[in-house]
Amino acid sequence: MATTDRRTEDLLRELAPQVLGVLARRFGDFATAEDAVQEALLAAATQWPDEGTPANPRGWLIQVAYRRMIELVRAEAARRNREDLVARREPDDRRAAPAADDELFGKRDDTLILLFLCCHPALSPASAIALTLRAVGGLSTAEIAHAFLVPEATMAQRISRAKQRIRSSGLPFRMPDEAERVHRLAAVRHVLYLIFTEGHTSSAGPDLRRVDLSVEAIRLTRTLHERLPADSETAGLLALMLLTEARSPARTGPSGELISLAEQDRGRWDAAAVAEGVALVTHALPRGPVGPYQLQAAIAALHDEAPSAERTDWPQILALYEVLERQSGSPVVALNRAVATAMVRGPDAGLAAIAELADDPRLAGHHRVYAARAHLYEMAGDRERAVADYRVAAARTNSLPEQRYLAMRAARLAGAQSSPNDE
Repeated sequence: MATTDRRTEDLLRELAPQVLGVLARRFGDFATAEDAVQEALLAAATQWPDEGTPANPRGWLIQVAYRRMIELVRAEAARRNREDLVARREPDDRRAAPAADDELFGKRDDTLILLFLCCHPALSPASAIALTLRAVGGLSTAEIAHAFLVPEATMAQRISRAKQRIRSSGLPFRMPDEAERVHRLAAVRHVLYLIFTEGHTSSAGPDLRRVDLSVEAIRLTRTLHERLPADSETAGLLALMLLTEARSPARTGPSGELISLAEQDRGRWDAAAVAEGVALVTHALPRGPVGPYQLQAAIAALHDEAPSAERTDWPQILALYEVLERQSGSPVVALNRAVATAMVRGPDAGLAAIAELADDPRLAGHHRVYAARAHLYEMAGDRERAVADYRVAAARTNSLPEQRYLAMRAARLAGAQSSPNDE
């Protein structure tokens, strides 16, 4: 899609899951349908800029993808010598591109089914993320590979394996039954959360953010929320994303340097996103079981609504983290709870809470442990230990912006430590 303008790119990404849903529902072959749709998207990306966007872009994509699907089905049938079987399975009306008034061009949107299919629990989180971004997000393999800093061939293999696993599972293209849907919905939300997290703070590389990923995660979560408006955890997830992303304009300085939450210019935060996120979580909390995404959104709302870092309601944040920790059992949540403890009860209490996490193998050697402990040592006035932990944290993260930020904190403290004014 490199030759397309932004408006066409957005349109193709919006239409991609709709077209894929049409073909997968019609043929019952997700993997081949996905290949056909990708070729239709490529054709649109190269033709539309010169020829203009068709009056019915969705119908144009369906026709092109449908023709390619027929070619792929026939090629596969020939290769496997299954012409007779295919002929019995496929009536004649499926062997040519549909007419413009065919039922395929109706407005039915299968995006939600696609999300459930791509986030099948049989897939690893990495495979589910890649397949979701490709099939539902409309991103090319090259774009996904770039976002996760892996070679395109590696990402292509990952996507191919995920499609083959779905094909071999024999899953029909339909919504899972109610019992399975509850279980699968948790996987869908988890995949969307992972996509957003990687976009908001990239785990590796020179950039703090992968804007395309965070924007796409919000778009897909909004789609999920629109189709399941009564699901309070989906509303909580969307609220969490909006409240977190609202701070992005103030997270970096002129040279791309990381700016901590306490030091950010809150006037640069996206007020509309904050208002929408607060409204979502406020409406979601009283409606049903309170899950981890709602709790995280409530914490984010308290940060975003505070007029300054000093006026943040830390006691309430600590109470929410305590509930979240009991509910999730996550070591990262426990680490955040330790920091909140320090903000309420003092740095020594926070350091004691971090010490209790020392034996958790899930956090062993993680740079966030050293960064959090360095921050609390700095609060306690123990500059020597703070400098040491900041340096270890900087050495253990793969994110260059985080490395620079942590190294800078260490350098500042080390300089202050040797300053004659402190003697």
